[in-house]
Amino acid sequence: MSEPPLNIDSRVEGDVFTGGKRVVNTSGGDYYENVTFVLPAPVGVAALHQLPAPPADFTGRAAELGRLRAALAAPGTALLGLRGMGGVGKTALALVLANELAAAYPDAQLLVDLRGTTKPLPPIEAMARVVRAFEPVARLPDDEAGMRGAYQSVLHGQRALLLLDNAAGREQVLALAPPPGCLVLVTSRSRFALPGLKAINLDSLPQTDAAALLLKLAPRIGQQAGPLAELCGRLPLALRLAGSALAEREELEPDEYARRLADEQLRSAELDEALASLALSYDLLNPDLQGLWRGLAIFPADFDALAAAAAWALEPEAALDRLGALLRYSLVEYEPELKRWRLHDLARDSARLRLEAAEGEAARARHAAHYRGRLEAADELYLQGAEGVARGLALFDLERANILAGQAWAAGRAEHDDAAARLVSDYADAGVYVLDLRLPPRTRLAWLQAALAAGQRLGEPARASNHLGNLGLVYQALGDARRAVEYHAQALELDRQLGRRRYEANELGNLGSAYSDLGDQRRAIEYYQQALAIERALGDPRAEGQTLGNLGQAYFGLDEPARAIEYFQQALPILTGLGDERSVGVTLGNLGGAYAALGQPRRAIEYYERALVIQRAVGDRQAEGRALGNLGQSHAALGETERAIDYYQQRLAMARELGDRRGEGF
Repeated sequence: MSEPPLNIDSRVEGDVFTGGKRVVNTSGGDYYENVTFVLPAPVGVAALHQLPAPPADFTGRAAELGRLRAALAAPGTALLGLRGMGGVGKTALALVLANELAAAYPDAQLLVDLRGTTKPLPPIEAMARVVRAFEPVARLPDDEAGMRGAYQSVLHGQRALLLLDNAAGREQVLALAPPPGCLVLVTSRSRFALPGLKAINLDSLPQTDAAALLLKLAPRIGQQAGPLAELCGRLPLALRLAGSALAEREELEPDEYARRLADEQLRSAELDEALASLALSYDLLNPDLQGLWRGLAIFPADFDALAAAAAWALEPEAALDRLGALLRYSLVEYEPELKRWRLHDLARDSARLRLEAAEGEAARARHAAHYRGRLEAADELYLQGAEGVARGLALFDLERANILAGQAWAAGRAEHDDAAARLVSDYADAGVYVLDLRLPPRTRLAWLQAALAAGQRLGEPARASNHLGNLGLVYQALGDARRAVEYHAQALELDRQLGRRRYEANELGNLGSAYSDLGDQRRAIEYYQQALAIERALGDPRAEGQTLGNLGQAYFGLDEPARAIEYFQQALPILTGLGDERSVGVTLGNLGGAYAALGQPRRAIEYYERALVIQRAVGDRQAEGRALGNLGQSHAALGETERAIDYYQQRLAMARELGDRRGEGF
């Protein structure tokens, strides 16, 4: 990487991350603060079992559940749909059914919010979320065809339930059709047809159930429950807002609430029952809570209390108190297992309409600064190795929507705002390792180009050098090694002028890799050796291990396998000690290849088998496929034809599942 991430003092204790976080002060200048937050659940446990519990006050829907169960009992049913207006309770009903069916789909129960009513989630990203649940540290394909192959592969042979919530339309769901053995539940406000889709239209609650829900929430409503339920359109969201408000405001009589709600509906013929109930609940808040609720409109997805505190510029304890007050009015929703908060889509729309421009900008600036810190925390976890790799990537996945929104806000203002320029520059640097695995190269390119422009405009050569080097890495990933050399050379010149020895070593290594891609191994070795000398002088074992591995690959490229083995053997204990399992797996595979080139297939098999164990453990399917093919070749070289064929068949099956045409033709 072009720049090592910011060195922050951090630690993981159980499921809590604690560390120092640099925040960009929107009034100019940076400051540090301590941060503590709950990490995502351990990968491999909750990652595949994502269903939250249905609302505790869920009421009615017996007839609809019966129809869904009957549809599911029909042979071949694999796609069930719930259609209806916003606030009618589609997601709640889907969660009831999904939790009921979980035991029949034990391998995974996954929830994907398709964001159909705001900015629909692209199919490639929706598929990626499913793949990451099974293979959290794998490098995913950048193209939709490759992602579709990975998606089908991880679900193949699984008994998995996918809840696709809030779908925009037919095409979005069609792309997510899983292989046999899986069940899809989809909710949407839109009506669309799909082959095999059995959908029901969800209407408002029957009058008896609607009144019962109100009485669960506020028993003192009494005889007013029926008339008030009708005023709420018998919509679960509107009913919950009304019942929560009356439970919270004991001085407010049910008939007075009903009168105010009727007035709210008359105020604008365009307001439906749910929006009118939202408006009335908002009116019942004090001015402080009104402003805080409006501010939550900036969150594109769910969030924790610490993020709300940052956006509101409050202490965490105070923010938690305010969130609790909003929850009592049902103006926010809370998931206790994840300790996450969210706004219903209709609530977010209502809050956004009320958010004033100035207060929105201030809150978005604080939001962007906070999530830059989350990105940095994800990278810091990743660099701890072992379980930290998966934890760091899981943290990024959890906060992905907010991180992307924060970076986009800063990028949109960087040309004229110094604080935003520093922030967009920081975003590009803060998560270099997790971004390399989680953002497509084209997206990373856009981030870095914006960051480079910001660094140059601010007149900060160190920032510019970081972005130049990382741009070189992205161009390498895109196969443009000559363009990469240009960027790395510019970065190297700046680092030498600034006396930044660690960064100089990084760029020397990057130049070596670029020249290796160009086939100039001798030139590559020259740069690697210069980098290695600096890394050893600085005592940087991670960089030293990577450079030793690169030197081994360069000598292998020169058809000098014995010399390559020397460097791979030096790299292996260093990388093992760092807990860098992915790099250990690569190095073991490289040792296998070098011994195979020396005509020692038995020794090669030993290393390929060790590499295969690690690649399966870290979920690197592409590397696993290569190891299987290499094992086939080595057994073939020993005349062990049946074993070779077995490995080749495994390699072929995996390549087809992943959509890897090159691997298929191996």
